[in-house]
Amino acid sequence: MRMQVSNVEVGYDKKVIVNGLTIEIPDGQITTIIGSNGCGKSTLLKAMTRIIPYQKGQVFLDGAEIQKKNTKELAREIAILPQTQDSAVGLLVEELVSYGRFPYQSGFGNLKNEDKEIIDWAMKSTNTYEFKDHFVDELSGGQKQRVWIAMALAQNTDIIFLDEPTTYLDMAHQLEVLELLQKLNEQENRTIVMVLHDLNHAARFSQFMLALENGNLVKAGTPEEVMTPEVLKRVFKIDAVISKDPRTFKPICTTYDLVKGEL
Repeated sequence: MRMQVSNVEVGYDKKVIVNGLTIEIPDGQITTIIGSNGCGKSTLLKAMTRIIPYQKGQVFLDGAEIQKKNTKELAREIAILPQTQDSAVGLLVEELVSYGRFPYQSGFGNLKNEDKEIIDWAMKSTNTYEFKDHFVDELSGGQKQRVWIAMALAQNTDIIFLDEPTTYLDMAHQLEVLELLQKLNEQENRTIVMVLHDLNHAARFSQFMLALENGNLVKAGTPEEVMTPEVLKRVFKIDAVISKDPRTFKPICTTYDLVKGEL
């Protein structure tokens, strides 16, 4: 399922945050959006998922404009895990994951056998099935994030959007979540679009990257094309040393200095 963003502009209170972006999200790949704080990463993600409106331009999903789709139809095609999830206090893991089946229900209909099978599959795919009867708020940070991903997976969409899915997680749990997303991409052929702050994680787990600066697209391409000293200097105002990861052979930022006078 292909997503195309054509000349999209998004703003708040007459301030332009995303400035006429035109991009295409590769089908069946992991795409990561990088950029400094306030550059428009999350705003772009929200516009692509219709959480917020865009003032100009169009967003197409397999050639159909998302603005013209009804909400349930769109929710059967794309899932989003926002930066800050709603409270799940008092909810069991299985209950929360079941919410992912809402787009397929009519009225207050009960879950069908097919829904229950997909919920079980989503929990097993994210290694959360073993604590399906536990309360979500009793889990560790990494476990909670996997449960939220399971809920998104239960929507059974071709594309999953995630806004900073590793925020507030320690190093091990960050890898746990990113390896899960990589598995979903490789084994389930899910298209993943996410915002990440960690450049090395972005390069390691992505096939395609988008670098933004002040709402403008600086560079789109493979990690090798985007993770360059020139791009990082423009986007982050840093003088970066880029090497090759000896394990993954992806580009890695080994050290950097601030470019004096740029901040």
